[in-house]
Amino acid sequence: MLLLQQMIILFLMMMIGYGLARAHMIDDKISGGLSAIVVNVANPCLILNSGFGQDKGSDGGRFLTSVILAFLMYAALMLVAEIVPRLIRADRDRYGTYKVMTIFSNIGFMGIPVIAAVYGQGSVLYTSPFILLYNVLIYTYGIRALCGTGRKMHLRQLVNLGNIACVAAILGYLLGLSLPGPLAGTSQSLANLNAPLSMIVIGYSLSKMDLKKLFFDRTLLIFSVIKLLILPIIGIFLIRIFVKDSIVLGVAYCMLSTPVGSMNAMLAQQYHGDFELASKGVAVTTILSVITMPLISALMGV
Repeated sequence: MLLLQQMIILFLMMMIGYGLARAHMIDDKISGGLSAIVVNVANPCLILNSGFGQDKGSDGGRFLTSVILAFLMYAALMLVAEIVPRLIRADRDRYGTYKVMTIFSNIGFMGIPVIAAVYGQGSVLYTSPFILLYNVLIYTYGIRALCGTGRKMHLRQLVNLGNIACVAAILGYLLGLSLPGPLAGTSQSLANLNAPLSMIVIGYSLSKMDLKKLFFDRTLLIFSVIKLLILPIIGIFLIRIFVKDSIVLGVAYCMLSTPVGSMNAMLAQQYHGDFELASKGVAVTTILSVITMPLISALMGV
Protein backbone atom coordinates (compact mmCIF):
# COMPACT_ATOMS: atom_id res chain seq x y z
CA MET A 1 0.00 0.00 0.00
CA LEU A 2 2.87 2.37 0.82
CA LEU A 3 4.42 1.75 -2.59
CA LEU A 4 1.07 2.45 -4.27
CA GLN A 5 0.74 5.72 -2.35
CA GLN A 6 4.26 6.75 -3.33
CA MET A 7 3.66 5.93 -7.01
CA ILE A 8 0.46 8.00 -6.93
CA ILE A 9 2.41 10.92 -5.43
CA LEU A 10 5.07 10.62 -8.13
CA PHE A 11 2.38 10.37 -10.82
CA LEU A 12 0.68 13.54 -9.52
CA MET A 13 4.04 15.35 -9.56
CA MET A 14 4.51 14.17 -13.14
CA MET A 15 1.07 15.48 -14.08
CA ILE A 16 1.98 18.85 -12.52
CA GLY A 17 4.95 18.98 -14.88
CA TYR A 18 2.64 18.06 -17.76
CA GLY A 19 0.22 20.84 -16.75
CA LEU A 20 2.97 23.42 -16.37
CA ALA A 21 4.17 22.58 -19.87
CA ARG A 22 0.68 22.92 -21.31
CA ALA A 23 0.39 26.29 -19.57
CA HIS A 24 3.69 27.32 -21.23
CA MET A 25 5.33 27.83 -17.83
CA ILE A 26 8.14 25.41 -18.75
CA ASP A 27 10.12 25.25 -21.97
CA ASP A 28 13.09 23.23 -23.19
CA LYS A 29 15.57 25.54 -21.50
CA ILE A 30 13.88 25.38 -18.09
CA SER A 31 13.41 21.60 -18.37
CA GLY A 32 17.08 21.20 -19.24
CA GLY A 33 18.06 23.30 -16.23
CA LEU A 34 15.86 21.28 -13.88
CA SER A 35 17.30 18.07 -15.31
CA ALA A 36 20.82 19.33 -14.69
CA ILE A 37 19.94 20.14 -11.07
CA VAL A 38 18.57 16.64 -10.50
CA VAL A 39 21.50 14.88 -12.18
CA ASN A 40 24.30 17.04 -10.78
CA VAL A 41 22.96 18.17 -7.38
CA ALA A 42 19.86 16.42 -5.98
CA ASN A 43 20.69 12.81 -6.87
CA PRO A 44 24.35 13.02 -5.77
CA CYS A 45 23.27 14.59 -2.45
CA LEU A 46 20.71 11.84 -1.87
CA ILE A 47 23.36 9.21 -2.57
CA LEU A 48 25.85 10.93 -0.25
CA ASN A 49 23.31 11.06 2.58
CA SER A 50 22.77 7.33 2.26
CA GLY A 51 26.42 6.57 3.00
CA PHE A 52 27.60 9.19 5.47
CA GLY A 53 26.42 9.05 9.08
CA GLN A 54 25.04 5.52 8.76
CA ASP A 55 25.69 2.98 11.50
CA LYS A 56 27.01 -0.11 9.77
CA GLY A 57 26.00 -2.43 12.60
CA SER A 58 25.27 -5.81 11.03
CA ASP A 59 24.47 -4.33 7.63
CA GLY A 60 27.84 -5.14 6.08
CA GLY A 61 26.44 -8.41 4.73
CA ARG A 62 23.44 -6.56 3.30
CA PHE A 63 25.70 -4.15 1.43
CA LEU A 64 27.89 -6.97 0.10
CA THR A 65 24.76 -8.76 -1.09
CA SER A 66 23.66 -5.63 -2.99
CA VAL A 67 27.10 -5.43 -4.67
CA ILE A 68 26.90 -9.04 -5.83
CA LEU A 69 23.30 -8.57 -6.96
CA ALA A 70 24.20 -5.49 -8.98
CA PHE A 71 26.85 -7.36 -10.97
CA LEU A 72 24.64 -10.39 -11.51
CA MET A 73 21.61 -8.31 -12.46
CA TYR A 74 23.37 -6.26 -15.13
CA ALA A 75 25.14 -9.33 -16.51
CA ALA A 76 21.76 -11.07 -16.82
CA LEU A 77 20.08 -8.01 -18.35
CA MET A 78 22.80 -7.72 -20.98
CA LEU A 79 22.15 -11.34 -21.97
CA VAL A 80 18.37 -10.80 -22.02
CA ALA A 81 18.85 -7.64 -24.10
CA GLU A 82 20.30 -9.78 -26.89
CA ILE A 83 17.07 -11.77 -27.02
CA VAL A 84 14.34 -9.15 -26.51
CA PRO A 85 14.60 -7.29 -29.88
CA ARG A 86 14.35 -10.61 -31.75
CA LEU A 87 11.53 -11.84 -29.50
CA ILE A 88 9.36 -8.79 -30.20
CA ARG A 89 10.34 -8.83 -33.90
CA ALA A 90 11.69 -5.30 -33.88
CA ASP A 91 13.19 -3.75 -37.00
CA ARG A 92 16.86 -4.64 -37.13
CA ASP A 93 17.94 -0.99 -37.16
CA ARG A 94 16.16 -0.58 -33.80
CA TYR A 95 17.85 -3.50 -32.05
CA GLY A 96 20.35 -1.26 -30.28
CA THR A 97 17.69 1.07 -28.90
CA TYR A 98 15.61 -1.81 -27.55
CA LYS A 99 18.75 -3.30 -25.98
CA VAL A 100 19.53 -0.17 -23.98
CA MET A 101 15.87 0.27 -23.01
CA THR A 102 15.90 -3.30 -21.66
CA ILE A 103 18.99 -2.74 -19.53
CA PHE A 104 18.87 0.87 -18.37
CA SER A 105 15.86 1.81 -16.25
CA ASN A 106 14.94 5.05 -14.54
CA ILE A 107 16.64 4.08 -11.28
CA GLY A 108 17.77 7.64 -10.60
CA PHE A 109 14.62 9.64 -11.31
CA MET A 110 12.11 7.06 -10.03
CA GLY A 111 13.96 4.21 -8.31
CA ILE A 112 15.79 6.30 -5.71
CA PRO A 113 12.77 8.39 -4.61
CA VAL A 114 10.61 5.26 -4.26
CA ILE A 115 13.28 3.37 -2.29
CA ALA A 116 13.92 6.36 -0.01
CA ALA A 117 10.20 6.82 0.67
CA VAL A 118 9.28 3.16 1.17
CA TYR A 119 12.37 1.69 2.83
CA GLY A 120 13.96 4.78 4.41
CA GLN A 121 16.80 7.02 3.26
CA GLY A 122 19.45 4.69 4.65
CA SER A 123 18.36 2.04 2.17
CA VAL A 124 19.47 4.27 -0.72
CA LEU A 125 23.03 3.20 0.10
CA TYR A 126 22.24 -0.23 -1.32
CA THR A 127 21.43 1.36 -4.68
CA SER A 128 24.98 2.75 -4.98
CA PRO A 129 26.48 -0.39 -6.60
CA PHE A 130 23.59 -0.48 -9.09
CA ILE A 131 23.95 3.21 -9.95
CA LEU A 132 27.73 3.02 -10.27
CA LEU A 133 27.50 0.07 -12.67
CA TYR A 134 24.65 1.79 -14.50
CA ASN A 135 26.74 4.91 -15.16
CA VAL A 136 29.79 2.95 -16.28
CA LEU A 137 27.79 0.68 -18.60
CA ILE A 138 25.54 3.32 -20.15
CA TYR A 139 28.54 5.42 -21.22
CA THR A 140 30.26 2.39 -22.75
CA TYR A 141 27.89 -0.41 -23.75
CA GLY A 142 24.93 1.98 -24.03
CA ILE A 143 26.48 4.38 -26.52
CA ARG A 144 27.91 1.53 -28.57
CA ALA A 145 24.52 -0.20 -28.73
CA LEU A 146 22.76 3.02 -29.76
CA CYS A 147 25.28 4.14 -32.34
CA GLY A 148 27.38 1.14 -33.39
CA THR A 149 30.72 -0.23 -32.25
CA GLY A 150 32.82 2.26 -34.19
CA ARG A 151 32.42 5.09 -31.70
CA LYS A 152 35.45 5.76 -29.49
CA MET A 153 34.93 6.02 -25.74
CA HIS A 154 36.68 8.50 -23.43
CA LEU A 155 37.47 7.92 -19.77
CA ARG A 156 36.36 11.46 -18.92
CA GLN A 157 32.78 10.40 -19.72
CA LEU A 158 32.94 8.14 -16.65
CA VAL A 159 33.99 10.98 -14.34
CA ASN A 160 30.69 12.59 -13.35
CA LEU A 161 29.06 13.70 -10.11
CA GLY A 162 26.84 10.61 -9.97
CA ASN A 163 29.80 8.22 -10.04
CA ILE A 164 31.77 10.40 -7.63
CA ALA A 165 28.86 10.48 -5.17
CA CYS A 166 28.47 6.69 -5.37
CA VAL A 167 32.14 6.09 -4.61
CA ALA A 168 32.10 8.69 -1.81
CA ALA A 169 28.95 7.17 -0.26
CA ILE A 170 30.47 3.70 -0.27
CA LEU A 171 33.72 4.95 1.27
CA GLY A 172 31.83 7.02 3.84
CA TYR A 173 29.81 3.96 4.81
CA LEU A 174 32.79 1.59 5.00
CA LEU A 175 34.89 4.09 7.02
CA GLY A 176 32.01 5.12 9.30
CA LEU A 177 32.28 8.82 8.39
CA SER A 178 29.71 11.58 8.96
CA LEU A 179 29.23 14.92 7.23
CA PRO A 180 29.61 18.08 9.38
CA GLY A 181 26.27 19.44 10.67
CA PRO A 182 25.76 22.38 8.25
CA LEU A 183 26.97 20.33 5.29
CA ALA A 184 24.70 17.42 6.23
CA GLY A 185 21.70 19.76 6.53
CA THR A 186 22.43 21.39 3.19
CA SER A 187 22.87 18.01 1.53
CA GLN A 188 19.58 16.77 3.00
CA SER A 189 17.66 19.82 1.79
CA LEU A 190 19.07 19.51 -1.72
CA ALA A 191 18.35 15.77 -1.76
CA ASN A 192 14.69 16.52 -1.10
CA LEU A 193 14.52 18.23 -4.52
CA ASN A 194 15.09 14.92 -6.26
CA ALA A 195 11.56 13.53 -6.52
CA PRO A 196 9.55 16.68 -7.36
CA LEU A 197 12.00 18.09 -9.91
CA SER A 198 12.60 14.77 -11.66
CA MET A 199 8.87 14.06 -11.97
CA ILE A 200 8.21 17.56 -13.32
CA VAL A 201 10.89 17.00 -15.99
CA ILE A 202 9.34 13.67 -16.99
CA GLY A 203 5.88 15.30 -17.09
CA TYR A 204 7.26 17.98 -19.36
CA SER A 205 8.70 15.37 -21.74
CA LEU A 206 5.28 13.68 -21.94
CA SER A 207 3.66 16.97 -22.94
CA LYS A 208 5.67 17.02 -26.17
CA MET A 209 4.25 13.72 -27.41
CA ASP A 210 0.92 12.59 -28.83
CA LEU A 211 -0.12 10.30 -25.97
CA LYS A 212 -2.88 8.62 -28.02
CA LYS A 213 -0.47 7.44 -30.72
CA LEU A 214 1.97 6.13 -28.14
CA PHE A 215 -0.30 3.23 -27.25
CA PHE A 216 -0.83 2.06 -30.83
CA ASP A 217 2.77 0.90 -31.32
CA ARG A 218 2.32 -2.87 -31.00
CA THR A 219 6.03 -3.68 -30.79
CA LEU A 220 6.59 -1.06 -28.09
CA LEU A 221 3.62 -2.34 -26.09
CA ILE A 222 4.92 -5.93 -26.20
CA PHE A 223 8.31 -4.63 -25.10
CA SER A 224 6.66 -2.74 -22.22
CA VAL A 225 4.98 -5.94 -20.99
CA ILE A 226 8.34 -7.71 -20.98
CA LYS A 227 10.12 -4.77 -19.36
CA LEU A 228 7.57 -3.92 -16.66
CA LEU A 229 5.95 -7.28 -15.90
CA ILE A 230 7.84 -10.36 -17.06
CA LEU A 231 11.41 -9.32 -16.18
CA PRO A 232 10.61 -8.02 -12.65
CA ILE A 233 8.48 -11.09 -11.79
CA ILE A 234 11.07 -13.59 -13.01
CA GLY A 235 13.91 -11.55 -11.52
CA ILE A 236 12.41 -11.29 -8.03
CA PHE A 237 11.37 -14.96 -8.11
CA LEU A 238 14.98 -16.00 -8.81
CA ILE A 239 16.56 -13.49 -6.41
CA ARG A 240 14.25 -14.59 -3.58
CA ILE A 241 15.67 -18.11 -3.80
CA PHE A 242 19.03 -16.79 -2.58
CA VAL A 243 18.19 -13.51 -0.79
CA LYS A 244 15.85 -13.30 2.21
CA ASP A 245 16.53 -9.75 3.40
CA SER A 246 13.41 -7.63 2.75
CA ILE A 247 15.30 -4.36 2.14
CA VAL A 248 17.71 -5.89 -0.38
CA LEU A 249 14.76 -7.55 -2.12
CA GLY A 250 12.94 -4.22 -2.21
CA VAL A 251 15.95 -2.42 -3.68
CA ALA A 252 16.44 -5.15 -6.30
CA TYR A 253 12.75 -4.98 -7.18
CA CYS A 254 12.85 -1.20 -7.69
CA MET A 255 15.98 -1.52 -9.80
CA LEU A 256 14.22 -4.08 -12.04
CA SER A 257 10.71 -2.66 -12.19
CA THR A 258 11.28 1.04 -12.92
CA PRO A 259 10.48 2.26 -16.46
CA VAL A 260 12.93 3.01 -19.26
CA GLY A 261 15.46 5.62 -18.15
CA SER A 262 15.30 9.09 -19.67
CA MET A 263 19.09 8.92 -20.07
CA ASN A 264 18.53 6.57 -23.01
CA ALA A 265 16.71 9.31 -24.91
CA MET A 266 19.31 11.92 -23.97
CA LEU A 267 22.16 9.75 -25.29
CA ALA A 268 20.20 8.82 -28.42
CA GLN A 269 19.73 12.50 -29.17
CA GLN A 270 23.33 13.41 -28.41
CA TYR A 271 24.87 10.55 -30.41
CA HIS A 272 22.35 10.55 -33.28
CA GLY A 273 20.57 7.33 -32.34
CA ASP A 274 16.84 6.61 -32.56
CA PHE A 275 15.72 9.51 -30.35
CA GLU A 276 12.04 9.13 -31.27
CA LEU A 277 11.83 5.47 -30.22
CA ALA A 278 13.82 6.08 -27.04
CA SER A 279 11.52 8.97 -26.09
CA LYS A 280 8.41 6.88 -26.76
CA GLY A 281 9.85 4.07 -24.66
CA VAL A 282 10.37 6.44 -21.74
CA ALA A 283 6.85 7.86 -22.05
CA VAL A 284 4.91 4.59 -22.39
CA THR A 285 6.75 2.69 -19.65
CA THR A 286 6.63 5.69 -17.28
CA ILE A 287 2.84 5.90 -17.58
CA LEU A 288 2.33 2.13 -17.26
CA SER A 289 4.72 1.80 -14.32
CA VAL A 290 2.32 3.73 -12.10
CA ILE A 291 0.12 0.62 -12.32
CA THR A 292 2.68 -2.17 -12.75
CA MET A 293 5.09 -1.32 -9.92
CA PRO A 294 2.50 -1.42 -7.07
CA LEU A 295 0.73 -4.37 -8.72
CA ILE A 296 3.81 -6.59 -8.90
CA SER A 297 4.93 -5.45 -5.44
CA ALA A 298 1.61 -6.65 -4.00
CA LEU A 299 1.68 -9.93 -5.95
CA MET A 300 5.31 -10.71 -5.10
CA GLY A 301 5.19 -9.40 -1.54
CA VAL A 302 8.10 -6.94 -1.86
